[in-house]
Amino acid sequence: MTAEQCGQRQTADMDPDLPPLPADLATAVARFDEHLAVQRGHSAHTRRAYRADVTSLLRYAVRHGVNTLPAIDVGTLRGWLAAQADRGLARSTVARRGASARAFLRWAQRAGLVEGDPSVRLASPKLPRTLPTVLSPEAAARMLDTARDDAAAAEPDARPAALRAWAAAELLYGSGIRVGELAQVDVGDVDLGGRLVRVLGKGGKERVVPFGVPAGRAVTAWIEGGRPAFVRAGTDRALLLGNRGGRWGQRQVRDAVHRLARRAGVDDVAPHALRHSAATHLLQGGSDLRSVQEVLGHADLGTTQRYTHVDGERLRKVFVQAFPRA
Repeated sequence: MTAEQCGQRQTADMDPDLPPLPADLATAVARFDEHLAVQRGHSAHTRRAYRADVTSLLRYAVRHGVNTLPAIDVGTLRGWLAAQADRGLARSTVARRGASARAFLRWAQRAGLVEGDPSVRLASPKLPRTLPTVLSPEAAARMLDTARDDAAAAEPDARPAALRAWAAAELLYGSGIRVGELAQVDVGDVDLGGRLVRVLGKGGKERVVPFGVPAGRAVTAWIEGGRPAFVRAGTDRALLLGNRGGRWGQRQVRDAVHRLARRAGVDDVAPHALRHSAATHLLQGGSDLRSVQEVLGHADLGTTQRYTHVDGERLRKVFVQAFPRA
């Protein structure tokens, strides 16, 4: 991405009254974006979020007379974050933007663009611990059974799309992979005999994940009876194809999961809730934490450990509601 292109990529959530970036700052953002892509292996979605956050900071700095990277100090950072909070943004969003600024300024120091990193003096806000949205095993089964039944009952012209939704839902829950990982799976990444799928996770890390018999049935039905209906000239090896023969995107997967939740009569959930549910149900079934960490592709075991709190928190709520001396 060129500096000019980066300067033009202003997102709608930024204050439109802020000035555009000077060329040297736009160049720094472009170089940081290249670092995220080449060195860190971040997805286009993640890089877009970083660019938006960093550009927001730099445009705020320019409006307040700070026109170069070395001139940015901790006061500038605090003022920018305070302005985000004053706009009513969630604490989690403000915290994410602070993390983006830290990553950018650490990179700028290593790249020799600044001598010191002012973000080391920036305190991180403490966020309340939130538990992931998790379906009960019964609700998850109801969703997947609904997807299977819809595929079986669909009219011939609607059956390929129903098979696609069934395969997507079964793989999301049956393997615990991320929706972005699912969208990038190719046909050759799936070993139906061994019931394994190879995915490319965060940071470009590859892992092989097992899936169960129901997911195997759904994927087989899709490959044999659904996918051929969407193949067009130039179609690549994507496992999940859209209506025009291209790779089925994350947004389309999300829409399908939301529709399926409504059809099944369960709480409206996003694809990530199926991943959360898979992790929780694995632990409930006796899987050890390290194995679940490998399946999910977490770099830090602490990220996986949050699933151990789900049952305990629910038990505590029941206890408080039902026990007279709670």
